[in-house]
Parts: sequence; structure tokens; C-alpha cells
Amino acid sequence: MPERKVSFLSNGLELEGCLSLPQTSRLIPGAVLCHPHPLYGGNMDNNVILAVSRALAKRGIAAFRFNFRGVGMSRGAFDGGVGEVDDAQAALSFLSEQSGVNPARLGIMGYSFGGMVALSLGIHSNQVKAVAAVSPIIPEKLLAEVTKPVFIVYGTEDEVILPQTIIKETSLLAPVNLQAVDGVDHFWWGHEAKAAEMLSGFFVKSL
Repeated sequence: MPERKVSFLSNGLELEGCLSLPQTSRLIPGAVLCHPHPLYGGNMDNNVILAVSRALAKRGIAAFRFNFRGVGMSRGAFDGGVGEVDDAQAALSFLSEQSGVNPARLGIMGYSFGGMVALSLGIHSNQVKAVAAVSPIIPEKLLAEVTKPVFIVYGTEDEVILPQTIIKETSLLAPVNLQAVDGVDHFWWGHEAKAAEMLSGFFVKSL
């Protein structure tokens, strides 16, 4: 699926992104993809983010991956997760304005640090209809007010975001769909397609 490089503004900062927009005569849903931690090499070309983007596009969903502030050609500097939520909101707004995208059928997903950003924004935003995360950082009680479809995938061998912390934060939340993948660590090398298949299926059903 061809991608188009784009730029957009987040609080005056110019950020870079890549948009995959399947060609069709009808309005289609779309999803914003948030990459891992900028200070540990995370960017929009991450293996999981790329796999999810391609899987979404193949299933007729517009996929918009982008670099947070201070990453790649994006202006600014790392902001501890605060400005990055603003960046994700700006990406959502940009995606909603694209010709062919239905602004009433938008989702957001993230991986690791990006999962925290996606969850933080997505569960409180009226613009977002469904939220997904892969091996996410989940701040305590962040999910206490979930009222929309949420899907979280994690690996049973994750040594960075421990499975028990994810299970603890989601255990009492019925709307959250939690899926463990045996034998997978935090980085998902060789298992990206599995995560992408599950997340794209979730968004097809939820959007």
C-alpha cells in the first residue's frame, strides 16, 4: 500500500508523518499509530508500528503513523509524555480532515510508551471510538473510566512492561479486551505480524 509523507502542526511544532490511505469511493475509518519511547530509539519506523500500519491499510483502514516531537524530522524535544499526547491529538485532527476518511470512525493505537499516549488520549477523547495498545505502559488507574472498546496485547515474556502490571491495571475493567501472546518479549521481533493481525481485526470490528 503506497504511503504519503506529510507534515502537520502540533502546538506550532512541525511534525512528520506517513499516511496510508486505501483508495475507495466510500468513506473509510482511520487510526493514528503512536511509536515507542523517543529516548530509547522509538520512531514511526518501528517494527510493530510498521506491521500494524500495513495490516490496517490491507483491511481498508487509513493508517497514520508519525514521529513525536524531537524524533526524526519532527521539531521540538521530548516532553515526558505531556506534549506527546498533544502530538497524538494533532495527528488525530489531521487524519480526520483527510479526504476519504470518516471523522466519526477514528481509532488510536500505540506500542509501549506510545501505548500510554494512545490510552491516555483515546479513553477520554470523544473523537476516538476505539483504542488499542501493544505492551503498553499503563499508569495506575488510567483505565478506571473506560466506556469504549479497548484492546490490549502483551507478550508473556515481557521483561520491560511486566505482564503482571498489565493484568493488574485491567483486571477489574470489563470493557477491556486483554490478549496474551505466549513466548513473546517486549520487542515482538518475529511476531509483529501476529500483533498486527489482532489489532487490525479489532479495529475492523470496532470502527
